[in-house]
Amino acid sequence: MLIKTLTIIAFLAIVISLGSALFHIVKHKQDDDSVKTAKALTVRISLSLGLFVLLFLAYATGLLQPHGIGARIQAEQTSQSGNQQP
Repeated sequence: MLIKTLTIIAFLAIVISLGSALFHIVKHKQDDDSVKTAKALTVRISLSLGLFVLLFLAYATGLLQPHGIGARIQAEQTSQSGNQQP
């Protein structure tokens, strides 16, 4: 549950950072605001990388289990390959 909460918080922070960068691009046309835009985009990239690493580690340690179509297809393929004996 903690991983899911952290994922949602990180995703919301990414969207807020992207919105901040958009605001500085659209509303203000000064050089000082381009620095703010660059910082907001840098924060967004950092948050995105952090989220990717968090999800990768959670999957690698088993805290997150895939489910849905991809997991079903993979389970079917492993069960079919297990039924075939050389």
